Amino acid sequence: MPVAQNLIANETIAFSAKKHWVAPIRDSVIPILLLIGAYLVNWVSPDKEGGVFGTVGNLLDLFRSGLIIVAVVWIIYNVIVWRTAEFVVTNLRVVREEGFISRRSSATLLGAVSDVKSKVGILGKGLHYGDLTIYTQSGAAGADRFKTITEPEGFRNAIMAKKMSDARDLAGRATPAAGAAAATPMAAAAPAPLAASTAPEQNPADTLNQLADLRDRGAITPEEYEAKKVEILARM
Repeated sequence: MPVAQNLIANETIAFSAKKHWVAPIRDSVIPILLLIGAYLVNWVSPDKEGGVFGTVGNLLDLFRSGLIIVAVVWIIYNVIVWRTAEFVVTNLRVVREEGFISRRSSATLLGAVSDVKSKVGILGKGLHYGDLTIYTQSGAAGADRFKTITEPEGFRNAIMAKKMSDARDLAGRATPAAGAAAATPMAAAAPAPLAASTAPEQNPADTLNQLADLRDRGAITPEEYEAKKVEILARM
């Protein structure tokens, strides 16, 4: 079932990707070797002259036919997987639907994502595909790997941008709560004005630290970091 038809309440799609057309080729290395093996078997198969050589030739023909059937079915399966795979970033989750007979589905809450790493080779840069690994608090044991997907860096950036947006929203909700606390009779004490004056300065600093950490880990580019830094400093 397409991801768009299986969303939960108040969930919307922010970014989507598919498997790249290189995927069925990359996944079909073994069946291609089987086809090469079938050709070699046909090449060494003796002529059907009866006797022992004729029997051996018939057995090799059966073996060759088996190799061809397995290879062709395997390649067709890989093509179906390529056409049906779907990878989506929503406002709540990262969702993967992949496979046909052996279906592989996963849904990771954005709040549980701790890191996202992309791997794009030289060929991938030219053809716009790559691999993506999503890590959660459980570390490598809970890593979810998306192989040979389109626009892996855009997919990664969509995840990190949504997490940063959620962090800003959380900080924005925390600031009015701090102001309401300052309005209570307890806030009239001497330490309260100091806390009120320092609280607004803490949030931008935390945000800058988080941005620097994302930049150091390669989750965002230095240009994105500098742009966000200028924006945050302008609000201070």
